[in-house]
Amino acid sequence: MPLFHTAGCVLFTLGPVQGQFTQVLPPGFDPGLVLHLIESERGTIFGGVPTMLLAQLDHPDFTGRDLSRVRCAFCGGATAPPALVRRVESALGVPFSIVFGQTESSPVITQTRLADSPADRAETLGRPHPQVEVQISDPLTGQTVPTGVTGEICTRGYHVMTGYFDNPEATAEAIDTAGWLHTGDLGSMDERGYCRVEGRVKEMIIRGGENIYPREIEQLLYAHPGVADVAVVGVPDDYWGEQVAAFVRPAPDSPATQDELASYCRARLAAHKTPRYWIFVDAFPLTASGKVQKFVLREQFTSGTTRTEH
Repeated sequence: MPLFHTAGCVLFTLGPVQGQFTQVLPPGFDPGLVLHLIESERGTIFGGVPTMLLAQLDHPDFTGRDLSRVRCAFCGGATAPPALVRRVESALGVPFSIVFGQTESSPVITQTRLADSPADRAETLGRPHPQVEVQISDPLTGQTVPTGVTGEICTRGYHVMTGYFDNPEATAEAIDTAGWLHTGDLGSMDERGYCRVEGRVKEMIIRGGENIYPREIEQLLYAHPGVADVAVVGVPDDYWGEQVAAFVRPAPDSPATQDELASYCRARLAAHKTPRYWIFVDAFPLTASGKVQKFVLREQFTSGTTRTEH
């Protein structure tokens, strides 16, 4: 992870300092090089954002490397599909830990424990860290919602930033008067304290007055054997307000067709959640930390620079 990112400068730098671990810094992310370093340096943690984990799993060197020293897998920075968690655990024979948070929260809020059940490790964000408060609130009223109901994930505690440098307006927008940091992420919490994420508040698609959460559709498509990776975005529509568009990177060995994926979704989703547009891509635009730039995908769609099927 790049050192300007909290995963790089906090988790993978301050963490090793605190634990007196060895830190090995490659010049940049290259999946083959990272696999080589895990083997040669006897690395114990297999981690990164989902795109990094996929790149290593799909690399031709993966099966030939000795990764027997790895004790656990780790993912954060972007939502990890349950199918990816199970694939990593199966391939490496180790438990997987998902962390959820953001830079403003130093950066971790919740985490799955290695001793959690396989279902909780794959399908939840885990529970809040010690001394960390989490509240799921209605984005409009700010009131706490009941367990199981989707709202905005908010957090409060020692881990929340003091504020944005020289920007009190942005600080006041992010942290309310009661000290709650509003993450901008939509999620829910069950009666045990385990959290789930549905997506970003700004990424929620509103089609004909119905709220659609991209993560639900992405998780379903990611489980299809013909899909290597997927990103779902809302695109403008004169009648419905927004429509659902799925950007798909097909599996190289057995790529799925648009008709196949549409039928697959329709059998498992309500009609209004099934993507109206299908865009097949070779790669996604990524940030330097490996996150998919959904706003770029939306701009590509609206500008007509993508090949769209519907």
